[in-house]
Amino acid sequence: MAQVSLRKLVKAYEGGVQAVKGIDLEIADHEFVVLVGPSGCGKSTTLRMIAGLEEITSGDIAIGGTLVNDIPPRDRDIAMVFQNYALYPHMSVFDNMAFGLTLRKFPKAEIKRRVDEAARILDIAMLLDRKPKALSGGQRQRVAMGRAIVRDPKVFLFDEPLSNLDAKLRVQMRTEIKKVHQTVKTTTVYVTHDQIEAMTLADRVVVMNHGVIEQVGPPQELYHHPATRFVAGFIGSPAMNFSPARLEGDAHALRVVLPNGTALPVPEHRAARYAPYVGRPILVGIRPEHLTDKKPTDKRNIADFPAIPEVIEPMGMETLVHFWMDGHEISARLDPTCPVSVGVPITLAADMDQMHIIDPATDKVL
Repeated sequence: MAQVSLRKLVKAYEGGVQAVKGIDLEIADHEFVVLVGPSGCGKSTTLRMIAGLEEITSGDIAIGGTLVNDIPPRDRDIAMVFQNYALYPHMSVFDNMAFGLTLRKFPKAEIKRRVDEAARILDIAMLLDRKPKALSGGQRQRVAMGRAIVRDPKVFLFDEPLSNLDAKLRVQMRTEIKKVHQTVKTTTVYVTHDQIEAMTLADRVVVMNHGVIEQVGPPQELYHHPATRFVAGFIGSPAMNFSPARLEGDAHALRVVLPNGTALPVPEHRAARYAPYVGRPILVGIRPEHLTDKKPTDKRNIADFPAIPEVIEPMGMETLVHFWMDGHEISARLDPTCPVSVGVPITLAADMDQMHIIDPATDKVL
């Protein structure tokens, strides 16, 4: 069993700066967990503490039920893949992948079996005799992954492994990493600042901000049910639209009134939840894909939303339209066949079943 447990984990530097502020996290055996957040949020520091490369200020880390606070990295039975491939240029792919096992004096037959199996999983068997300089960036990253796989560790740790790859290779390698995990099923902790990587790879996503965990959950849960404004704005691309507003009405019929005077009806089944906030300032959030061109529909709770496009981005499969409301940029996703022109008023359809109301005093989603 290779559960990873973080208990009240703290990392503080000289001067009292806390990079990680007492986080608690339980990662199950075989689970693929992604730590995501902006630069400086503490995700890489957390990973390095799990690896033993960063000293813990306070708290505990357990791997497979064993406390590892004072166990050196080489004895934690973990394997780490960095964004820098760190391959030995004078060694072949085979020797790079076998290096750790050779140091541990594994039998040659066992080394060959493990390297051949990892190469098969990663589809690099034909590259075993090459030197790193003869490989592409994606192939080098596969070799780095293979070097980790052959060790058969309790836990894989990935520290932004795709950051040095171009956009097309990143997509390809995301697929490869997911395929490898489905085959090997080793407990995996993966760090990235890219929320698309987090959403596509993870069993559960851990969203970090300023050294604390904002929310933990499956990707779709974080997308559809964010707990805070930060999570709502960080998960999803383009980001969720936010606008100050106020709630008017009573517990039976509420409406969100935007700065431009537009009144959007609140779905009836949410009225009781929001009633205590009538007359108070709020933030309303709605994703671009829930603000679309108006068309016939059987869906309920669709409200008209006026807009004057200021920037139009044809994307082929969709058209992104950007406009401003009281100084706030708002984005909408339109059908590519929808006629739209800069400066020409249009009527959009807001799916109010998908909107979120946020308390600006606490940044919590209500």
